[in-house]
Amino acid sequence: MDTHEITERFLRHYEAKGHTRVPSASLILDDPNLLFVNAGMVQFKPYFLGEVPPPYSRATSVQKCVRTPDIDEVGKTTRHNTFFQMAGNFSFGDYFKEGAIESAWELITGPQSEGGYGLDPDRIWATVFEDDAEAAGLWRKLTGLPSERIQQRGMEDNFWSMGIPGPCGPSSEIYYDRGPDYGREGGPVADEDRYIEIWNLVFMQNIRGEGAGKKNFPILGDLPAKNIDTGMGVERVATILQGVENVYETDLVRPVIGRAEEFSGRRYGANHIDDVRFRVIADHARTGVLLIGDGVTPGNDGRGYVLRRLLRRIVRSTRLLGVQEPVLQAFAEVVRDTMGPTYANLVTDFDRISEVVRVEEEAFLATLTSGSRIFDLAAAETKNSGGDVLAGDKAFQLHDTYGFPIDLTLEMAAEQGLTVDEDGFRTLMEEQRTRAKADAAQRKHGHGDLSEYRKLLEQNGETEFLGYTELQASAKVVGLIEDGRPVRSVAAGHKAELVLDRTPFYAESGGQVADIGVLLGDGVKLNVLDVQKIVPGLFVHRVEVTDGEVGIGTELTGSVDAARRLSIERSHSATHLVHAAVRGAYGKRAAQAGSLNSPGRMRFDFTTPASVSTDLLTEVEEEVNDYLQTDVEVQSYITTKDKALELGAVALFGEKYGNDVRVVDMGDYSRELCGGTHVDRIGQLGLVKLVGDSSIGSGVHRVEALVGPDALKHVRKEQLLVSQLANTFKVPTDELPGRIEDVLSRLKNAEKEIEQLRTQQVLGSAGALADKAQDTGGVSVVAEVVPDVDGNGLRALASDVRGRLGDRPGVVALFSPSGDKVAFVVATTSAARDQGIAAGKLVPSFAEAIGGRGGGKPDMAQGGGSNPAGAQQAVEALRAAVAGIGR
Repeated sequence: MDTHEITERFLRHYEAKGHTRVPSASLILDDPNLLFVNAGMVQFKPYFLGEVPPPYSRATSVQKCVRTPDIDEVGKTTRHNTFFQMAGNFSFGDYFKEGAIESAWELITGPQSEGGYGLDPDRIWATVFEDDAEAAGLWRKLTGLPSERIQQRGMEDNFWSMGIPGPCGPSSEIYYDRGPDYGREGGPVADEDRYIEIWNLVFMQNIRGEGAGKKNFPILGDLPAKNIDTGMGVERVATILQGVENVYETDLVRPVIGRAEEFSGRRYGANHIDDVRFRVIADHARTGVLLIGDGVTPGNDGRGYVLRRLLRRIVRSTRLLGVQEPVLQAFAEVVRDTMGPTYANLVTDFDRISEVVRVEEEAFLATLTSGSRIFDLAAAETKNSGGDVLAGDKAFQLHDTYGFPIDLTLEMAAEQGLTVDEDGFRTLMEEQRTRAKADAAQRKHGHGDLSEYRKLLEQNGETEFLGYTELQASAKVVGLIEDGRPVRSVAAGHKAELVLDRTPFYAESGGQVADIGVLLGDGVKLNVLDVQKIVPGLFVHRVEVTDGEVGIGTELTGSVDAARRLSIERSHSATHLVHAAVRGAYGKRAAQAGSLNSPGRMRFDFTTPASVSTDLLTEVEEEVNDYLQTDVEVQSYITTKDKALELGAVALFGEKYGNDVRVVDMGDYSRELCGGTHVDRIGQLGLVKLVGDSSIGSGVHRVEALVGPDALKHVRKEQLLVSQLANTFKVPTDELPGRIEDVLSRLKNAEKEIEQLRTQQVLGSAGALADKAQDTGGVSVVAEVVPDVDGNGLRALASDVRGRLGDRPGVVALFSPSGDKVAFVVATTSAARDQGIAAGKLVPSFAEAIGGRGGGKPDMAQGGGSNPAGAQQAVEALRAAVAGIGR
C-alpha cells in the first residue's frame, strides 16, 4: 500500500465518523514556542487552549511536520528523521477515550478490502499511563487485547503536555511487533526497535501548573471539556505495510536515494558510511523542499539557518559520495514528483523552489571553497607549531561559520595526518545549545501568562473592530489588567491594559503598526499607547490614565489619531503596490517575506533567487507612481478563501487563513488577502519614493520607501543637497557626477603617491636596522620596535632587512605598536631555516608578552596583539628563544 493511499484511508475513515477533513497547516505558524510545526495538533492549539471556539467538534488531518533537535544524528540510524507526516483525529469536547481507542483499532486491524490497514491484531501492543486503569480496561473491552499486551508506563513515556501550564493528560500508545528478527521479546518496555510505535492517543483531561521536565509539575484539576488529540506516524505505518526495513526504504523516500545512487555510481546498502550519506540526502531533501514550499528561505538565523544547514548537508554528503556536479535541483525534482500528489504547491510553485536551491548550492560551493582554505590554514598552523591535534575552537568555527559538520572536519583532518579535539568542539557546541535553549525558554512564556486574557475572551467574546469605517466610537470597558493581574479600576498616573467591547483602534498585525489616540469619558482621559491581539480576537489597549479613574463598565469614547492612521494606510497601500510591481518583474517566485507599515514609511521583504538590479528597482518605483495617476478606488470584501484564490488574490506564506477571508483590491493591478486598513483611493498616496534596498539573507531582498508627504520631504532634501554640491564644485547639476568622479580619481592617485613615499621612508631604515644585527648563538638577530608601521610596510621592511643579512643564518623580528594594538613580523634567512629555525615556531615564544597570536610559514610569520606595552619584552623573549635554539 503506497503512502498516499495510507493517508487517504485515514482521512476517509474519520470523515465517515463525522470528522471534518482539515488540510495540513503550513510548517511555519505564528507561534512563539515553535520554530516549525512539529505535531498534528499544533494548528488546533487555539481550540485546545480555549483561545477561540472550535468551528467543529471533530476534525481529522494529515499534518506535515519538522523536528530538528537531532539533525546531526540523521543518517547515523534509520530512526531519526527531520520531516514526517502525522495523521490525526481530534475531538473538542465530543467523544473521549472509548471513541478514540475503538476507531483507531477499527482502522489498523480492519480488512484492507473494507478500507482498513489489515494489520494482524495478534501483533498489536498498547501502553497506557500507570494510573489510567480506565484506558487499560477499554483496550481489553473494545479490542480483546489481552492484559499481557497492555503495558503500563510512567509520566515520562505516557503523559502529555505542551511543556507549559495548560491542558495535559495521559496517553496511550499503539505498537506493532515486527518479530524476533528485530529484537528481544517483552513488549515496548523491553525493546522499541522490535515493537515500533505507530500511534499515540492523547486523552486531554487535566490542567497542569508550572514546572520543568516531563513530570515535575502539579496537576491542578480537570478540564471542563475533555479532548482527544492523536498522532499516527505515516512513515512508520508505511514501513510496515510496504514490508521494508525502515522509513528510508518506503515509496516516498527511497526514490531520492535512487537518484543519489545514479549520481554517485554507488549502491545503498553496500556499506554503513555511504548509507549514512544516502540517508542524510533523502531526509534533508524532503525537509528542505517542503520548507521552501512553505516560504522559508536560506539565511543565517532562525528557520532560514536550519534550512541552510539541511541543504548544505546534502551537498556535503553527495561530495563525500564522489559527486562534484550540482545536485539540489535534481533531488528537488524527485521530492516534487513523490510528494506533489499530497502537497500541490510543490508542483505549482516548483520554479521558485528550484531556483532557491540552485542559488543556495552555488553560494555554498563558494563557501565550501572558502571554508576549505580556513581549514588548510588551521591545519598548517597546527603542524607548524609541532602539534597533531586541530583545536576544538577551529572545528567549531568551521561548523558554525562555514557549516562544516564535525564528521567532514574529522575526515579532512585525517587526510592531513591530524586528529581533532572533539571534546573541545563538543563543549563549544553544548554551550551554543544551552544558549539556544535559554532563548527558547525565554520565548516559551508565549502561552503561559495568557489565562486572564482567555477569561476575558470567554466572558465577553471577541472585540468588535470598527476601524475599517470609523475612527471614533463609543465603547464600554470590559477588562482591566495591571502588572499582569486583573483589577477593578485604574487611577490617574498608572499604566494598564484595557479591553473594550468594541474599538476603532487597529491592533498591530500583518506588518501594520497599531493605532494610538485617546479614550475620553466622564472626568476620565486615557492615552492609548499601543494595541495588541494578545489572544486571537481580543484587542488589548495599552493605556496611560492621565485624568480621573477608569473602571470596569466605564463608558468611553475612543478617538484614533486620524492623521497618523492615514499616514500608515498610505504606507500599507504602497506595500501592496510595490509587491504587485515586484511580482510583475520576477513572477510568483518573488514572495513576500515580511513587511512593516508605519507612518510615512514602508519596508517590504521578498524572496527572489536572482540578484536585484538598481535599474529594476527604479522601474518598480516608476511603475507604482505611474499607476497612482489612475486614482482607482481601493475595495475590500469578504469571500471564501477558495474563491479569493480563484480570483488571483495573493496569500502570504505562513499566514493562517480561515474559510472566510478579506480581500483588498486596487483595480486589476493588486489583489491580496489582507486584514489591514487602507486608503480609499490610491491617488491619496501622492508619491512613493524608494530610499533603500539591500540583501538581508540568501535569496531575501528588502526595499524601503517613503510615502506621501514624507516622500516629498525626502525629494526636496535631496534636491537641496544636489544644489549645494553643484555650488561647491561650481558646475551645473547635470555635470555634477562627472566632476565628483574626477575629484575622487585625483584623490585616489594622491593617496597612492603618499603610500609610495611612506613605504620608501620605511624601507629607508632597513640598512640601519640591519646594522643592529646581534650575534646570538651563531645567528644574526635583528629584533626591534618600529612604531606606527602598517602591516604591508612591516612585511616589506622585514623582507628588506632579511635580504641585507646575506647568506648568514639570520632572524628578523619587528614589532610595531600603534594605538592599543601591536603588529609583528618574523622573517628567517635560508641559512637559519637550514638550522631548523622556523619563523612560525618562534611566535609562541613572545606571543604572551604582547597578548597576541599569529602564525605562518618557516620563512615568514606575522600576527598581532592587544598589549603594545609588551613589545620590548617580546623583543627580549624572541632573542632568548633564538639563543636557546643555538645552544
